[in-house]
Amino acid sequence: MRGFAERVLVPAGEAELSAVLREAAASRTAVTIAGAGTGVTGGRVPFGGWVVSLEKFDHLEVHPGYAVCGAGVLLRDLHAAAQASRQFYPPDPTETGAAIGGNIATNASGSRSFQYGATRRWVEALRVAFADGTVREFVRGEAIDFDPGAVPLPDVTKNTAGYLLRPGMDWVDLFCGSEGTLGVITEARLRLLPAPRALLAGVVFFPDDEAALGAVEAWPRSLRMLEYMDAHSLELLRARYPEIPRAARAALLIEQELDSDDSPEVDAWIERIESSGALAEDSWFAATPADRERFRRFRHALPELVNDTVRRSGALKMNTDYAVPLARNREMLACYRRVLEAEFPGRYVIFGHIGDAHVHVNLFSYPSDPDHAVRVLTGLARDAVRLGGTVSAEHGLGKRKAHLLELQYTPGQLEAMRAVKRRLDPAGILGRGTLWGSYYLDYSPKTV
Repeated sequence: MRGFAERVLVPAGEAELSAVLREAAASRTAVTIAGAGTGVTGGRVPFGGWVVSLEKFDHLEVHPGYAVCGAGVLLRDLHAAAQASRQFYPPDPTETGAAIGGNIATNASGSRSFQYGATRRWVEALRVAFADGTVREFVRGEAIDFDPGAVPLPDVTKNTAGYLLRPGMDWVDLFCGSEGTLGVITEARLRLLPAPRALLAGVVFFPDDEAALGAVEAWPRSLRMLEYMDAHSLELLRARYPEIPRAARAALLIEQELDSDDSPEVDAWIERIESSGALAEDSWFAATPADRERFRRFRHALPELVNDTVRRSGALKMNTDYAVPLARNREMLACYRRVLEAEFPGRYVIFGHIGDAHVHVNLFSYPSDPDHAVRVLTGLARDAVRLGGTVSAEHGLGKRKAHLLELQYTPGQLEAMRAVKRRLDPAGILGRGTLWGSYYLDYSPKTV
């Protein structure tokens, strides 16, 4: 997805950023905030106006129990700094080159959300520059000084579609997940936890989806990670990992924190896996930190291979970020299978956070009419909402998917969100076209 801008600005600090925002507000010039450029919904692609990069906001301090991060700090650098202090930061979106400001703006989560939830849960304080250039610091619990209204949340474990609005809410919750449309996050204080003493990790293979889904429903929620890969995903991965068993038609990736390497929970998991119908003898289990790192690379190799396949096909990447209530997990997965096999047989993968009823569909290629793919995925969004779910669980809607917001909320609920936008950004300069704005988007391959 490509855009255009009249200026690109790289402020060195809050004073320069404030001056940029004041000038933009006075001239009603659109401002698009750019982080690391790893988003998948086009939120940082400008449609005119100015691009403001926060790459110089890279200050990072690690303290016992918390870290102070500039918005431009990369997630991998925070993870490494926390690890060096024998601590860890729980959110782990797949793209570790993402900026912390972008993670907060989209309320990103990742594989450990099964136990630890999304980014919002780990934010203790924020510094925010408003559209008029004013900079304020907000700590967790500091209530908003106006009534934001209330918008009901779907019954899902993860949701980042639109603004979180509820009576008595605090400023931190409002800015988390607002996709840069209400203010510019410059710095955050993030909670850290002590590093776990030991970890159990494994890649468990199954002969079919039915056995894998049965395990998802039967296994305890004490895991910190429960991820899924379908048969098409495994087939794609075999090019890089030929040791994947040929009989495997699904896989679950698991991680659990333990008190020690010889915890009795290890034996309990051996029994669970053997009784689940898994290909227990062919599954992989981590005995060392190097093994765990191999599993991490295995998981992250899939989206890399998907992106590479899409690139070589000359198509635009088409993917979903829908989640449904846990009780509708099977129903949504069956819906994906039915529709995708009819419309794009053999040209898709399904993988992701099945423990949260939040898996991602990625299309490899589609017929010559890309609008057909958009219509099919939009139809699946309607199915997710019909089942009580959300159209965006962790990626945000940006510009490419802003049209999905109206599928989830009523006109009155959308107006409540717009009222907050107008109050904090009356000239509508921040993130113009993101969430709010109807710009024509050309989905043809030339825009890639």
